[in-house]
Amino acid sequence: MQDPFFATSKSNKRKRSTTTGHATRKIARKEKGPQRVNGSLATKPKPGKQKRVEDEELVSDRTDEDGVDIGDLDLRADDIPETSGDEDVDETPAEKRLRLAKLYLDTVKEGLAEGDYDAAEIDKELISARLRQDVLEHSGRVHLFIADSYDLTAPTAKLRCRGHRFSVTSATATEDLQWLFTSGKEGHINKWDLKTGTKVVTFYKQRLDPKGKGKEKASPLNLEGHSDEVLALAVSSDGQYLASAGKDRKICVWDPTKDQWVKNFGGHKDLISGLAFRKNTKHLYSGSFDRTVKLYDLSVMGYVETLFGHQDSIMSVDALRGETAVTAGARDRTIRYWKIPEESQLVFRGGGKSAIRELLEGGAFEGHEDEEEAGQQTKSKTGADPQKRFVEGSIECVALIDETNFVSGGDTGSICLWNTGKKKPIFTQAICHGFHEVESATEGIVRTPRWITSIACLRYSDTFVSGSWDGEVRIWKLDPKLKSFSLVGTVEVPGVVNSLQLLSVPKGGLDGATWAKNTRASTDKTVKITGVESILLVAGIGQEHRLGRWLSVKEGVSNSTVVMVFSPRTR
Repeated sequence: MQDPFFATSKSNKRKRSTTTGHATRKIARKEKGPQRVNGSLATKPKPGKQKRVEDEELVSDRTDEDGVDIGDLDLRADDIPETSGDEDVDETPAEKRLRLAKLYLDTVKEGLAEGDYDAAEIDKELISARLRQDVLEHSGRVHLFIADSYDLTAPTAKLRCRGHRFSVTSATATEDLQWLFTSGKEGHINKWDLKTGTKVVTFYKQRLDPKGKGKEKASPLNLEGHSDEVLALAVSSDGQYLASAGKDRKICVWDPTKDQWVKNFGGHKDLISGLAFRKNTKHLYSGSFDRTVKLYDLSVMGYVETLFGHQDSIMSVDALRGETAVTAGARDRTIRYWKIPEESQLVFRGGGKSAIRELLEGGAFEGHEDEEEAGQQTKSKTGADPQKRFVEGSIECVALIDETNFVSGGDTGSICLWNTGKKKPIFTQAICHGFHEVESATEGIVRTPRWITSIACLRYSDTFVSGSWDGEVRIWKLDPKLKSFSLVGTVEVPGVVNSLQLLSVPKGGLDGATWAKNTRASTDKTVKITGVESILLVAGIGQEHRLGRWLSVKEGVSNSTVVMVFSPRTR
């Protein structure tokens, strides 16, 4: 017997009205040919409108005295969303692709039509080159082969920003070329107007509370700023956030538009040596001397995860568009390529070979002979002392060229070109910045190679720069097949180069800059296709290395940031 609790007095069936006005709807047969209504031909109603009328008739069958059932309600919108004027309702997918392709080509023609080019040249050469470039850009590979189109031996404009008492440890500019941020060993962060070269605001070093205890005294997370040396800076692609880190083992997030502190992140157990934003996102990577890499998402102001693997201090970190990052591990002599979604890493081992190492890695003792042969080839190229060989003991810096290629610099002054498909370097250039000579009382003059203190790439291009303390920043060019590189220019920068950055200047990017009036425009086809009007180099220099005081270059050196502009060649 049914439980009275579940019994209901209502009938499950819907009642129908017996009035004549709401009779049962009959579906008329479709008659062929047009029908005449009041002496005129009646047009066939559109399917959408007919269906909506039928739904209204079904709803009208329900009376007010009936119970409302969810199945009887018409939950669809009353109006059909309006489409754009250019889009046709009856348009097929193929027609839509054709229409969008024509719009894209019209946009490309408008962008390329400015200048002394005839229509045939625009249609054939420039448009095809621009289409190839767009394909490469979306694939994440090198697509800006522009090194030969620019004069990389002499900058056309130069700006020097002095505002730090001690050595500049990091310098970075926003992608819209509006602001420049610099940090120093004294713990201050300066914000500069890149158009005028004037200092806008300073984020000063904060004093610790002497009454604090334990970890709160060492590194309080509620302190609005840094309490020790600032060693690394990074700016998001949209310029919304500035991240800074240093010896106080915390990351400070700033709002550059409002010049305000936003939040602090802790977690690292040693000083933080490198920061990098993933391009076009708010994802931030940090590398520390505690041998870990941490990932943060600034869109929600939260910590994501920690990456383990390095066996020594992390000296440098870099990232591009993909969900990957690359780090340099100092004296563990490895570069690690992190794949965040797969939670895996690729390990690339630098430094020299040895018989024991070959044996441990599954090889044979013949690796020792290969090392000797490789050493003789290197000595013959560089012209160094044939009795001396330099084995790389530390990888100091690394920079991504594109999603699969990157370059690194070590303590032997060598620069290596890597690819994610090979464990060993594709190409190595030894002793790139010469020798450092020290006079010894017992051995006379001791010559050691200057190590690479900083390296930077122009994203997705064939150009990168390296710095040391020989008084020059060297500019290198990759070959079209990305198998080697060569020196194409040097610029004089006295002091220890602690930071380097390369940016592409779009058309009109430096308009209004009082110090860059001498930059020249070009009608070169490569410049026209890529849209890169000039190249901007930012170098942070100082009298000491950013991580210590074991190196000092004081003669004719000022703690400052140098900004240079390289214009296209005139033909």
